[in-house]
Amino acid sequence: MTTRLIAAVLVTDPDSGRLLILRRGHHLDFAPGEWDVPSGKGEPREPITATAVRELKEETGVVVAEADLRLVHVVHGSWGAEVPGMFMALIFHTDRWSGTPHNAEPHKHDTIAWVPPDDLPQPFTHTTLVAVQRYLDGGPILSFDGWPEAG
Repeated sequence: MTTRLIAAVLVTDPDSGRLLILRRGHHLDFAPGEWDVPSGKGEPREPITATAVRELKEETGVVVAEADLRLVHVVHGSWGAEVPGMFMALIFHTDRWSGTPHNAEPHKHDTIAWVPPDDLPQPFTHTTLVAVQRYLDGGPILSFDGWPEAG
């Protein structure tokens, strides 16, 4: 069974505390029309912090230094669609970044927004929602997203 490594970045505005999020396109196989934070799959031999930096820039135009990323949550689980087999998502946080956030991948996302992290729009991708809530609560850094139903 394959395990995919995923990086996600909680980008907050240091002045307002708002969180940068994207809404996934309705045509996508995984979580169509759901809100999420910038994230993506790692490339072979790519350090996970480099994945986080690359995906953030590719999706939003935001530039962050690897040294400014802080690991805040890890999610381990299993689901199909875009991530067959097992996955492990490492969620980072930063409030030190540069650039002007914009929807840099309109073929994948239809909207980008700054929102208060305690008032996230719905529907929100479940795995990321758990990570954001645990981060805000100062909770455990690890969660398990469960095994798929046997069918």
